[in-house]
Amino acid sequence: MLVPSPELMYWKEECMSPPSCLIQQLDHLVLTVKSTEDTVAFYSKVLGMEVVTFKGNHKALHFGNQKFNLHEAGKEFEPKARCPVPGSADICLITQVPLDQLLDLMKAWGVIIEEGPVARTGAMGPIKSIYFQNPNENLIKVSRYSTGMTAINRGEP
Repeated sequence: MLVPSPELMYWKEECMSPPSCLIQQLDHLVLTVKSTEDTVAFYSKVLGMEVVTFKGNHKALHFGNQKFNLHEAGKEFEPKARCPVPGSADICLITQVPLDQLLDLMKAWGVIIEEGPVARTGAMGPIKSIYFQNPNENLIKVSRYSTGMTAINRGEP
């Protein structure tokens, strides 16, 4: 894998000012998983994501306007992250379902809640969150925005 030499990393220069944001939204994220079958079952049954098959038998989990593409460890396809491993993701998903209702559903499926509901700060303001591990030991946070939010407040995990 080619790594640029430090003298070619112009983005590190202090004298260069950043452009306005060039990114509109996230399209998809690749999750490296231990078992595609277990991951598909968890996300489709517990969180209601739609399973999509593409390029042969590759699987993705579709929700809203985005998706998780699944790469099984040891069977990744190119290009890929330098060190793809299961259990290295920490993801926040947004729901409109009241968290008490979501907690009841999670408990019914046997999902162990690690923390929450707790107050946090999302990309667009205050959120309440619950935390749990998926079958690949990724930390998943499902959050709901507080009603009546008006200010964008950034900086909290």
